[in-house]
Amino acid sequence: MRVNTKMPEALRPYYNTELTLYQDQYRKGNLKKAWDHLERAHVIGQKYPYAHSYVHWKMLQFGFKIKSPREVVGQIPRLLIGGVKSFVGKIPVGNTGGANIPPLKPLPVKEDIQEIFIKAGV
Repeated sequence: MRVNTKMPEALRPYYNTELTLYQDQYRKGNLKKAWDHLERAHVIGQKYPYAHSYVHWKMLQFGFKIKSPREVVGQIPRLLIGGVKSFVGKIPVGNTGGANIPPLKPLPVKEDIQEIFIKAGV
């Protein structure tokens, strides 16, 4: 069993960039683009409990913002369990984290995100 606790420093800037882009697009009212950045932050951070849980918290807030009962209800278990799954290394790699995707379904990782992982050495 692989225990993950902290995001590697080499990966953190990419994760933070996605969260910053999310906030910028959210403030501008570009909700689709904002959500895309949350999904990217999810894929980048999902192996690390705090980062993973934080993205689900932001997704829950987003669900309230867009008044989506499906997203709100879908994010609650993800928020409660996602970080635990990260901690023990049992994540569905590539899953984008939204309620529109089954929580345990792995997805292909986008090529540019794969390159981020290679650059960061993870």
